[in-house]
Amino acid sequence: MGLKEGPLSHTEISSSSEYESESETSTGSTLPLYTSLPPPTPLPLLPSPIDSSPPYNNMSQVNLHEIIRQQQEQLAVMQAQIQALLAAGGARTRGATTGFNMGSHMEVAKPAIFNGEAGKVGGFVTMCRLYLRMKMREATIEEQVFWILSHVQGGSADIWKENVMEELKSGEVEYETAEEFLTSLKKEFGGGEEKSVKVAELRKLEQEERTMEEFVQEFKRAARGSGYEGRPLVEEFKRGINGGIRRKLMEAENPPASIEQWYRRATALDRNWRESRREDERMRGKKEVAGGAPKQEQRQSLP
Repeated sequence: MGLKEGPLSHTEISSSSEYESESETSTGSTLPLYTSLPPPTPLPLLPSPIDSSPPYNNMSQVNLHEIIRQQQEQLAVMQAQIQALLAAGGARTRGATTGFNMGSHMEVAKPAIFNGEAGKVGGFVTMCRLYLRMKMREATIEEQVFWILSHVQGGSADIWKENVMEELKSGEVEYETAEEFLTSLKKEFGGGEEKSVKVAELRKLEQEERTMEEFVQEFKRAARGSGYEGRPLVEEFKRGINGGIRRKLMEAENPPASIEQWYRRATALDRNWRESRREDERMRGKKEVAGGAPKQEQRQSLP
């Protein structure tokens, strides 16, 4: 069913008239109902944050970088000065002023108590020298001497210590160095008796199951102060080492002559022999594991 068009109302007529009047130009001509709008005017580009100047005092980027560089240099100088002051303060705290002071913060063994036994005086003096050098370099001579006396106790050493302390107190005896005092101590308790003890120890020394490095060090210690040197010292060393090594060196094309040559070549031969024995044991173990046979311990004879 069709719709009938009725007469326009007063409101509709009024709206149509207003629209037509707005479409007219200033000359009275009318524009089309739908016209294309002009393109929008582009906005100006804002400068990027990198290119923009700092917000304060219009400072340029070059000037800002220069100020930062100068501040970094000043900071580095201040840090170096602080480190130098800390290092200097630490050195003064440790007492490291001059010379060899590394022992001030190292653990050093003290000498065992000495009771006047002649055979121990050499070791006691050596340990005292080491401790004084490493831990008491800054002490006075009097402090060093009394420290040594504090480790002299028992037997005939007590009487000697009392006499020395009386002499020091009265001023009858005065030591210029701690080394002078140690020399007098060694002379008092060593003398000819120490030499005889060293000779007896040297003559009964044998390598047995020790490595040659261990035996050489023991032999050197016993030989020191025994009076043995040259050929007699070589003969004692040959007697003390194991027979297999002695025979191999004596039967060599150029057998060793001096004691130092005997030390060196005997040590090398003993080391090679022990390494060969270890290799044999490793190979024997591999074969027994592969064959399933129980492993039997066999004591290798010394060379």
